[in-house]
Amino acid sequence: MSEDGAVGIVLVSHSAEVAASVAALAKGLSGGAAAVPVAPAGGTEGGGLGTSAELIAAAAASVDRGAGVAVLTDLGSAVLTVKALLAEGDELPEGTRLVDAPFVEGAVAAVVTAAAGGDLDAVEAAAVEAYAYRKV
Repeated sequence: MSEDGAVGIVLVSHSAEVAASVAALAKGLSGGAAAVPVAPAGGTEGGGLGTSAELIAAAAASVDRGAGVAVLTDLGSAVLTVKALLAEGDELPEGTRLVDAPFVEGAVAAVVTAAAGGDLDAVEAAAVEAYAYRKV
């Protein structure tokens, strides 16, 4: 795996609208992060609520620039679907990693870190650190 591109980020939600909105929010809050490939993978192929292995695999392929792909998920079956794809071994690009992080805050931290040139380990660490963000 070459390290000449930015870390790609895939946002997996049960809702296409939620995934797309979180992607837009993360890119917007990071100053646009034009160089960071971010892809939403929300809902099913038919536009319903749920998760789709095919949409996740396509999103991961679309953001793969050779530096790894960080996948953040919202809820239960999204996590299970990504884990199943990773276990299959050939459905996702080499260097794809499921990141255990809060969906919105983790996505913002991941995109900001990737935009700053962080590698996959740094992107994952920033997203995971978002669990500690306090609101009160």
